[in-house]
Amino acid sequence: MVGMLPRLVFFDVDNTLTESKQPLSPEKVGLMTEILRHTKVAITSGAKLSLITHQIPDQLPEEVRGNLYMLPASGSALYEYKEGTWTAVYEYLFTHEEVEEVRAAFIKAGTNTGLIDFSTPSIGERIEWRGSEVALTAPGQEAPIDVKAAWDPERTKRTKLREVLLPLLPNYEVRIAGRSTIDVTKKGIDKAYGVQQISKHLNIPISDMIYIGDALFPGGNDEVVKKSGIKTHQVKDPKETEQMMESLLAS
Repeated sequence: MVGMLPRLVFFDVDNTLTESKQPLSPEKVGLMTEILRHTKVAITSGAKLSLITHQIPDQLPEEVRGNLYMLPASGSALYEYKEGTWTAVYEYLFTHEEVEEVRAAFIKAGTNTGLIDFSTPSIGERIEWRGSEVALTAPGQEAPIDVKAAWDPERTKRTKLREVLLPLLPNYEVRIAGRSTIDVTKKGIDKAYGVQQISKHLNIPISDMIYIGDALFPGGNDEVVKKSGIKTHQVKDPKETEQMMESLLAS
């Protein structure tokens, strides 16, 4: 990375900053703290706010959290740190009726394709309502990382499920996410939307930002941010992200 530190750095979470649902490593806590002393950071993920706050800001000194912004549930909400608490700037919550519509579509798609047997137990919730998002994780939300990774390593199962879900959920965004998950948000609400909204909220041009993620490739769950025009940097795993963070600080 050459030149000045961007005015805002976006980070994906799972497989970018951390392994699935894991907190920041001590090394990244130090790097993230130093980055936050110099610029603003936005954290975006398909996960719900409570999980992301455990993974990232809860590991950081409170004095730097004012420069940190949280976009849980694939950009369908934006939170900032004010007076010791995370406060919503916006949040597009699902109604109970919308949740049931998505849940029914998940069950129909999983059953009709034969890819998910909903009569068998899962490790944690299989279908999770995250406020402004509904997520299907085939092995269950609390399944170990290796179990999630083994369920659909080539993304073929989720690609098939998404193909079946699209006509069932025409008024929603349907995305492949993480290692074994499909995320659903309201139409037009995605990570690119989150980039646009934080740009307006902070009055920072998108040209002064960078997005770092592990799935910026075609069909990846980070690829959608490219339509916002933000600069991007692909990483393959949390170790490579650590190297990128060191490079940002060196700039």
